[in-house]
Amino acid sequence: MSASSICIPGQRIARQSEDTVGGHGTYTRHGFLYSTLAGYLKETRLSDGKKQISVVSDIHHTVVPSESAIVTAKVTSVTPRFCKCVIMSVGKTPLKEYFRGMIRKEDVRATEKDKVEMYKCFRPGDLVVARVLSIGDAQSYLLSTAENELGVVSATSEAGAIMVPVSWCKMQCPKTLAEEFRKVAKVQPQYIEYNV
Repeated sequence: MSASSICIPGQRIARQSEDTVGGHGTYTRHGFLYSTLAGYLKETRLSDGKKQISVVSDIHHTVVPSESAIVTAKVTSVTPRFCKCVIMSVGKTPLKEYFRGMIRKEDVRATEKDKVEMYKCFRPGDLVVARVLSIGDAQSYLLSTAENELGVVSATSEAGAIMVPVSWCKMQCPKTLAEEFRKVAKVQPQYIEYNV
């Protein structure tokens, strides 16, 4: 049995013995190991010297944005009335296939909604943290950034540098020190992951 062997659910994989045990994606019946998944066989050695046989599947379960879920999206285009974006992750789960999203002018801020200028809040390429309001028309999700914790979390300046937030409505380029308008998110410490 090689590491690249393909198996299907219900297929007999191996005889169970004292030195061979089943792992993820397997079950035991009448002294044999059977597969519960369609996938590839994987053999590993355990610390006690036993060989563990598992079935690994390439199938990932798709997560769909639900109402009031926090999503991360990338802005693709900005118009005076709304901005279009692609939803890249739901919570901390990255998506294999992206969903379309839209942030309307009235959903950018909780106050002074009539004074919002979309091009001063978002630019194409910005990464935005938003909340799902509902499923809108044309199979795109309606998103909102009308909370302090929601908005642009990462933006690239015209000089190509990652910008630094300086206030709730401006970000600054570290190379040129030029400031650009954005609806900046106040990122909470519990959402920051540090890679040490």
